[in-house]
Amino acid sequence: MVLFRRVLGDVLRSQRVQRGMTLREVSAGARVSLGYISEIERGQKEASSELLASLCGAMDLTLSQVIREVSDQVALEEAALAPIPLPVRVDAPAASSAA
Repeated sequence: MVLFRRVLGDVLRSQRVQRGMTLREVSAGARVSLGYISEIERGQKEASSELLASLCGAMDLTLSQVIREVSDQVALEEAALAPIPLPVRVDAPAASSAA
């Protein structure tokens, strides 16, 4: 099962690191405690839409960018976890021998 909060945390951390920002900088910009952001990035806490908007604003991201990236990652994980159907071989009925 794919956990949305884990994927969201991974995306937020990746975006923060790509921007060269520390948790402290994001915390100050979003006005959210550093510890709480850390828990979100580790997938331990759910982010409300208001909190997510604040985090995006602090990192100069749009909410749609983050949601799109999360959606793409979830789709990839779902595809990787999907069962692979195996072909079923159907044998032809055995010919009866008439003598």
